[in-house]
Amino acid sequence: MFTKILIANRGEIACRVIKTAKKLGIKTVAVYSEADKDAMHVAMADEAVYLGPAPARESYLKGELIIEACKKTGAQAVHPGYGFLSENADFAKALAENDIEFIGPPEGAIIAMGSKSAAKEIMEEANVPLVKGYHGENQDGDFLKSQADEIGYPVIIKATAGGGGKGMRIVWKEDDFASSLASCKRESAASFSDDKVLVEKYITKPRHVEIQVFADKHGNAVHLFERDCSVQRRHQKVIEEAPAPGLSEETRSKMGQVAIRAAQAIGYVGAGTVEFLYDEDESFYFMEMNTRLQVEHPVTEKITGQDLVEWQLKVAADQKLPMQQDELSINGHAFEVRIYAEDPNQDFLPATGTLLHLNTPEESEHVRIDTGVTQGDSVSVHYDPMIAKLIVWDQDRNAALARLRGALAQYQIVGLTTNVPFLAALAHSQGFEDLDLDTNFIERYKDDLILDEEAADDDTLVAAAVYQLLKREQTAAENAKNSEDPYSPWHSVNGWRLNTDNHHTFEYLDKVDGIANDVEVIVHFRDQGYLLDLPSGELPVHSATLNGHILRLDANGKRFNATVVDDGANLHIFIHGHYKVLEKVERGLAGDSEDAGGSLTAPMPGTVIEVLVSEGDHVESGQPLVILEAMKMEHTINAPTAGVVSEIHYAAGDLVDDGAELLSLEVAE
Repeated sequence: MFTKILIANRGEIACRVIKTAKKLGIKTVAVYSEADKDAMHVAMADEAVYLGPAPARESYLKGELIIEACKKTGAQAVHPGYGFLSENADFAKALAENDIEFIGPPEGAIIAMGSKSAAKEIMEEANVPLVKGYHGENQDGDFLKSQADEIGYPVIIKATAGGGGKGMRIVWKEDDFASSLASCKRESAASFSDDKVLVEKYITKPRHVEIQVFADKHGNAVHLFERDCSVQRRHQKVIEEAPAPGLSEETRSKMGQVAIRAAQAIGYVGAGTVEFLYDEDESFYFMEMNTRLQVEHPVTEKITGQDLVEWQLKVAADQKLPMQQDELSINGHAFEVRIYAEDPNQDFLPATGTLLHLNTPEESEHVRIDTGVTQGDSVSVHYDPMIAKLIVWDQDRNAALARLRGALAQYQIVGLTTNVPFLAALAHSQGFEDLDLDTNFIERYKDDLILDEEAADDDTLVAAAVYQLLKREQTAAENAKNSEDPYSPWHSVNGWRLNTDNHHTFEYLDKVDGIANDVEVIVHFRDQGYLLDLPSGELPVHSATLNGHILRLDANGKRFNATVVDDGANLHIFIHGHYKVLEKVERGLAGDSEDAGGSLTAPMPGTVIEVLVSEGDHVESGQPLVILEAMKMEHTINAPTAGVVSEIHYAAGDLVDDGAELLSLEVAE
């Protein structure tokens, strides 16, 4: 076995490989770009080597730098993860020439499966079932159209060097073929520097079912059953499950044996995935083979109890497969969802930003989270916007689906737009539960999955207003403790007013269907808690406590918790498994519109841009004191009341944490 390996990747897959290597006592070397110098995978590895600037083409895709790092650190093998160099035959060849083991298939196998057309020719010779189509070298437009006419519409045009849904068009009728072909070729040339295409019969309601295969250098090969990856957006997988629901044992066995035959046809070694189109009549057709570990491999691990990265390491080290086919079996059901920084309401456009707040479900035998980021990290434009993979397992599909729903309800992310609400809607979809599965699922159920934002309900408004009130009380108490007169009534925020009701007024903008609605909540102080005036009427709150972001409430006869995160401009509220954002409207304290709001603490991690006052300055209520920059936006900290600046804790350019006290203010009497 190797004593040291290098992981030529980043993010969650690098972290995942490091975990298994550590378990086996293998030392690890990470590589990183300028953007990843503080990344999780760098911290987890025993050593780390800098590659270059943030763009992947200047760092992670430079194979010569990887080889140089291996020589520098003494790494005996390279695990490529997926993406980047994982299916690069030239890289595999270069490693072999430098006596470094590639933890992946032989160069020839990568080349054989690198072209969709060539792969299908090989599979046809190996008697692997194929969709009717043309996969040859003749790329003349009229000839390709004649092939499509013979196959019968609808057909699908695919770039032979394609992947990730690029260079792919469905043609429903003869008149559209020429324009679709031209478009497909342009996209293929731009994406892969190769405009060759193939033409196949388009199956109108296909499922995407793939078989995990493994082979060693001693002629042994097995399959570790199947995964269903039918639910996709832009031809990219969203949710995966294992085993594929509704598959008969006969079909499962047949698909597994065909997949092994496909792997053996190209002299395969290591972990690979044979992907099939599965039709409603239980027929299936070879689509492609991915010559690497798949993103969705954890669901296979959960149902088989095997560590596939451990298998990869053993096979690469010339050991035999850990198990034979008759020793493998399926236990239970597993789902994986990919949590992305993206906006489902904008056709799943990628998003960027900083993970201002990140709270995840507790991991257990039923819940697993594969990630490469932590709170405070950024999702940049340079790499894939996947934040994490959430994997759940239970004894059957319904129980696993319930686990998935519960785990997604506990997933909290603030700082960028994510697909978590979309995934929750998907997990609750009746169509998904009822197995109405195919690759057009999202388009068919779009109205159920892409949800319009609902107006804030009473519990959400209660959580927002009480959070702000308790936060002000905590800030006032801290200011009092640090002042010369801690018992001064000026430190009180209980809303007391002579001859008037003691209360606080909070205003929010609640966006619904793109329209910002003004919402007002008045909090009245009572001997036993508070009474809130909401748009729907009065609601009593008997008790409330705030610990960090966690708010515990006893309101209107029921007790519940909420998580509230203040980013300065907005309140992000996680309550009853739902997520709501309310924009704060600062119009004063204690129901007095002439009282200025503000805080002397940082509402989020950021950088001090400017300090507008000096120690000893007299300031008026509402006067700007400090300007912070966080998430590319400026936020001004105003004086909550008139007073004297007694101490300034930070200077321009300093980094501050969420809640850091920026300056001390002695309240004027």
